[in-house]
Amino acid sequence: MLNLIGVAIAFTVAIILIGKRWNFGISLMIGSIIVGVFSIQNIPPLELVRAFALSFVNHTTLELAGIVILMNTLAVMMQEIGAMTKLINSLRRVFSKDSILAVIPAVFGLLPIPGGALFSAPMVDKEGDKLGVSKENKTILNVWFRHIWFFVYPFSSAMILICSQDFSNINIYDLVAIQIPGFLFMAIIGVLILKRSIPEKVMKENNIKENIERRGLLYLIPIILPIMLSMLISTFSRFPSTTSILISLPFGILALLGLLVIDGLADRNYSKILKKGLSWKLPLAIVGIMTFREMIKASGTVEIISGITSTSYLPAIIIIVLVPFIFGVITGYNLGAVALSYPIIEPLFPLVGANMVAITSLIFTSSLVGYIISPLHLCVVVSCEYFKTDLSKVYKRFVPAALSLVIIDTIFMIPMLG
Repeated sequence: MLNLIGVAIAFTVAIILIGKRWNFGISLMIGSIIVGVFSIQNIPPLELVRAFALSFVNHTTLELAGIVILMNTLAVMMQEIGAMTKLINSLRRVFSKDSILAVIPAVFGLLPIPGGALFSAPMVDKEGDKLGVSKENKTILNVWFRHIWFFVYPFSSAMILICSQDFSNINIYDLVAIQIPGFLFMAIIGVLILKRSIPEKVMKENNIKENIERRGLLYLIPIILPIMLSMLISTFSRFPSTTSILISLPFGILALLGLLVIDGLADRNYSKILKKGLSWKLPLAIVGIMTFREMIKASGTVEIISGITSTSYLPAIIIIVLVPFIFGVITGYNLGAVALSYPIIEPLFPLVGANMVAITSLIFTSSLVGYIISPLHLCVVVSCEYFKTDLSKVYKRFVPAALSLVIIDTIFMIPMLG
């Protein structure tokens, strides 16, 4: 049981460090060492060292690290060169003035950057003032629509991780397909929140589309092209879906560079932008996740946890939904919630059914919703700070809306578990 105590301490230490804004990867590395120290009596030291070392050179680790580097580079380039602003300005021609309040954070949500809600907040603030939207509702709309794509966005780092070979090992586009109802339900709730946020008189007066140049819509290409290309590769080849994403992302970057040449912006100094995009923090998070997972497997605690959870009075499906949700809330990090909860609930999978895609959907959705409403979630923090809102007032509408997503998704998935 000493190894189980070590895992409990490791989780506690990692969560405390994450809460203190330590790097996620480093926090999990420290947790991995704690697991190893407490497991020496059960597992030979050389086996623990081997598990620790293999996590660094594991194919999945290298692949996921490459994906997050390329995604972050594309996202930073899109933001730094003003492509997102041009895109949103062109979308004003397509959408009415009230709906643009939702479109702005949704477009920025296509860029998976931590704390990305801060980029959309100034625009949401400006448009919200025109429509008489309160600061609390601006905060809710900014966070809600920022994350609306996460249900079906194959470039979400948490979705890529949970579909990788060392986790569920399913095709990412199978998960995307089964998540569509959840996405639609989140969109419906978002529309209701939007309509309740804008006075009816103001909505009628402002429901006019602006006549603005559409050229900026071309900047959707660097985002859409890699998704379409990866779908084709994973469908018509034997490559795993995660590998297809790694292959496709460079084409998005090349498409963006091509658009810059067309717009006459190719003479910029991109060395600083690339340096900012090539951040070490996200790849280190991947390494930390894989190391922590390998050390837990090597420690033998999975079998102990399996025995404990199988005798629990709670139904297995409740535990599978609840654990990722809790980790999402206490870490404020969707990637971390998936990584930390998966080894704990994995032994319960045979008890709920054989449909791995449906099980993965339950885990992903509950961790996502827990992350969205977490007070540690960076997008929630920066939005509240920017709009100067009281989080307790925001939560009165925000939390019930978010919890309904988990409940509806669970009810929808139960018949599919098989």
